[in-house]
Amino acid sequence: MDVRIVETEAEKADAYSVRTQVFVEEQNVPPELEIDDLEDVAIHFLGYENGLPVAASRLRLVEDYGKLERICVLKEYRGKSFGKDIISRMESYIRDQGLQKSKLNAQTHAEGFYQSIGYNTISGTFMDAGIPHVTMIKEL
Repeated sequence: MDVRIVETEAEKADAYSVRTQVFVEEQNVPPELEIDDLEDVAIHFLGYENGLPVAASRLRLVEDYGKLERICVLKEYRGKSFGKDIISRMESYIRDQGLQKSKLNAQTHAEGFYQSIGYNTISGTFMDAGIPHVTMIKEL
């Protein structure tokens, strides 16, 4: 998978399309919660496979860490390590900015996946958009 930082409006539209398919259509997150007022301050990442957008995420640099958000892979492309690929690219970007820590709010069903790539849970379960989540961190 080719992971890149979104630079054009067309790429941003592709990222929003992937996120909409996963979060709004598949997981029933309300559209107004999925695309929010932080879009313009975030760095967006997009994964292409054979020219098709199949994974997306966004990153915000907050205080002394990078906050990974909206990480998703289209259903038919899961199980191919694309989630790991896009997260790895985000972590590299965070390190390139001189930061040493990343943080994310993981859906509880994905907690094991994030643990497998070095994230540690630091919170109890909480609800976000009607879905149970936990906060996780990783030292880079």
